[in-house]
Amino acid sequence: MGYSWKDGIILKLANIVVYFVFLGSNIRSISFYDSVGGKLTYITPAPWSFLIWSLIHFLLLGPIVYQFTENGHRTIIEGISWRFPFVAVLNALYVHAWTRGYLITAFILSLFVSSVISHIYYIVKKHHEPSNTWDELCVHLPFSLWHGWATALVVLSAFTAFGVDASEYRAGVWTCVFVILALIFLGCTATAYAFSSPEGDLPASVVITWYLWAVFVQQWNVPILRWMVLAIAVHASLWVGSCVVAVVAKIRRGRQAILLDEEREPFAEEDA
Repeated sequence: MGYSWKDGIILKLANIVVYFVFLGSNIRSISFYDSVGGKLTYITPAPWSFLIWSLIHFLLLGPIVYQFTENGHRTIIEGISWRFPFVAVLNALYVHAWTRGYLITAFILSLFVSSVISHIYYIVKKHHEPSNTWDELCVHLPFSLWHGWATALVVLSAFTAFGVDASEYRAGVWTCVFVILALIFLGCTATAYAFSSPEGDLPASVVITWYLWAVFVQQWNVPILRWMVLAIAVHASLWVGSCVVAVVAKIRRGRQAILLDEEREPFAEEDA
């Protein structure tokens, strides 16, 4: 039998429910960063950086609709399977713990969220390469953004749970060391995304770079940290630029291939 939109209908309905019930509840809590009782760390980004959640949530509507197509069913239902509802529930728990001030619990949950998102990211990138533009927009783009953002949130959650409050304590030597190491880790992660394929993973690299620039805007009390994050953000931005160039080159190659195919068609008809 051929494909029917009713195939895997229970999972499809579950995806719809968790999207609107669990992920929808996150937007108000995270988009306008709740500082959890005023705690500000030395790696906290500017509040506007959390608006990325609104973009991710909007783009995740793509898989909800695309799962009813044959290509979408193959990737979302057969590939990602129940991991999407699972990570949606985990993410809702993470947001709840974060906004309630259970910081260590929130950090632990952020690790679980990042782990599941990493598994989804691996499945999508390794076993379901995009066959058309809709695959890129409805599957690869939202999960690439979410994967990059989940990585940044793990770092932020760790410092929020275990770091000092920047509004009450000056940054000591060890605080500066750990912040610099975390920034270097994020910068290296953005670079790793750029090298993940011939064209790089532009969305994931962009979201890490977005976070770094937001940290630069927010952190002005400690000059060494401010200029360090500036250097790392500039470095990450250069790799984002290389990804953009590679993506544009890929699009041009695709268009040239289409034109060549169109030119060959009359000759093929004449030979026939």
